[in-house]
Amino acid sequence: MTTHPTAAELVAAVAMFLETDVRAACDGQVGFHARVAANALRIVERELLCAAPSSVHDALAELGVVDEAELTESIRAGDLDGRADDVMACLRLLVAHRLSIDHPGYADG
Repeated sequence: MTTHPTAAELVAAVAMFLETDVRAACDGQVGFHARVAANALRIVERELLCAAPSSVHDALAELGVVDEAELTESIRAGDLDGRADDVMACLRLLVAHRLSIDHPGYADG
């Protein structure tokens, strides 16, 4: 069974093709869209490579939910009323993780 290329490697290869060959061959709107597409693929690549840290899973579990969708439903239903500090701590971890994928280096600057 072959393990390469992985999904992340395939996404990275397409992003590189768009960033180099396509952008070099195009200008104007097509070049811009190639850059946007490459950036979107780089986000997907980082998401594939960066699992949520255990602190995120622990914070969700402490609130009695398994994922962001369930957290959202619990907040909407009022199930977490009175636990604002815990919810905010969890949301901060989720946002920090999301930023590390969507905009790496943002927290450093």
